[in-house]
Amino acid sequence: MNAAVQPSAVSLVVRDAEERDVPGITAIYAHHVRTGLATFEVVPPEADEMARRRTSILAAELPYFVAEDASGILGYAYAAPYRTRVGYRYTVEDSIYVDPAAVGRGVGRALLERLIDACAACGCRQMVAVIGDTGNLASIGLHEACGFTRVGTLPSVGFKFGRWVDSVLMQRGLADGDRSLPGAGGARF
Repeated sequence: MNAAVQPSAVSLVVRDAEERDVPGITAIYAHHVRTGLATFEVVPPEADEMARRRTSILAAELPYFVAEDASGILGYAYAAPYRTRVGYRYTVEDSIYVDPAAVGRGVGRALLERLIDACAACGCRQMVAVIGDTGNLASIGLHEACGFTRVGTLPSVGFKFGRWVDSVLMQRGLADGDRSLPGAGGARF
């Protein structure tokens, strides 16, 4: 691993993603599309599509973060509405992607912890993770470490790289979760 991309507690910064981050975000996602099962997309989207997706998340007033150090963008994370029907308006789904050179260095955890806090602050009450592949132990372990519980597996719902792929469903409450009714403001999507 290149020492220049190894984040430390001092040098790693998690901040709001900006338009200037789209090329780095696009490159990280393209790697995961081409090589992994974390996403079931099979053709990496171009930068203009990734910018459109980012704009859509921000228009829903949901968080979109990047983690960076002096070497550049190490990963990104965002929350999207879990489903579009109004009854799901307090539930979000997280997405986290880390540059392969920065895996295992705390980037994913820093991003997920910030995302959890931001979603709770904007009135969300539940966060769902839909993890591609039961063999994605790094993502499953990250979510468990951040308070998620495995709530199910959807067998063979994806097909990529010539094989059927499961999705692991994990969930955690945010703020009061389901222990109280949502406030008047709540999530705005």
